Amino acid sequence: MKTDKVNNVSERQPLNNPAWKCGEIKAAFFDIDGTLLSFETHRVSPGTVRAFDRLHQAGVRTFLSTGRPEVLIPDMPLTFEGKITMNGAFVFLNDECGMMKDELLSNPIRDEELQAWLDFAKENNLCTMVFTRNNMLLAQPNEIGLKLRNQLEFEMPPVVDIDAMRKETVYQIIAIMPEALDARVAELLPHCRLPRWHPYFTDIVAHDNSKARGMEAICRHFGIRQEETLAFGDGANDIEMLEWAGIGVAMGNAADGVKQHADRVTSDVDHEGIEMAVNEIIDNSL
Repeated sequence: MKTDKVNNVSERQPLNNPAWKCGEIKAAFFDIDGTLLSFETHRVSPGTVRAFDRLHQAGVRTFLSTGRPEVLIPDMPLTFEGKITMNGAFVFLNDECGMMKDELLSNPIRDEELQAWLDFAKENNLCTMVFTRNNMLLAQPNEIGLKLRNQLEFEMPPVVDIDAMRKETVYQIIAIMPEALDARVAELLPHCRLPRWHPYFTDIVAHDNSKARGMEAICRHFGIRQEETLAFGDGANDIEMLEWAGIGVAMGNAADGVKQHADRVTSDVDHEGIEMAVNEIIDNSL
């Protein structure tokens, strides 16, 4: 069941209720993998492009909200005024050319917990990636790490000795390990959390980072109220975002544990789920 939200924005109505008007939505936030990009085609669908056009015509600002760092965000035929990256660890606005303009939020992992993770990964020979503000590094690559790269279609980052990561300011870690280790690592890193959204790996971020916190920073900047927001996602790292949004929409391909935190479940990413939900909201306002 959907839980109470900040500012008491938890009493929801379904999208087909006329109370939800597009004119009341001022900002829309979108996850990438499994939401904007299909895991099958690795492309943005034509319907999603049409949905963005309708949102912009209605005066809705659009923002990206992803676990990826800026360096791993692919080119897409979509316009974003800002980006929540690395699960809320680094948030910024874009200029008209799509380049980084204003930094709104920056919250890296504590150095002592980075060192603790690197000790654990080294001891257990775990493949790990770290994301800095402008780069990503890989240590102890293995077969699963290569599968991950192929599935998400990104270039292999520079491979370094794991000890070379110790001097970096790290915003997010990708720990390529089985879910059975999650609880052990969580105990090791008390000021971090592990929003797992993939069976091969989990993200590790500072405990107070989330996509919802990034949404809050953007909304504060633009003077947008929480209830004037719309969010789309499919993974466990989208739950806070779906909870915080005025209307949280889970993709049809999301797990049941994600869907229960949304106001609405739309069709899956390969069957124009974003366009279906956007059209329903806009058509209800006509």
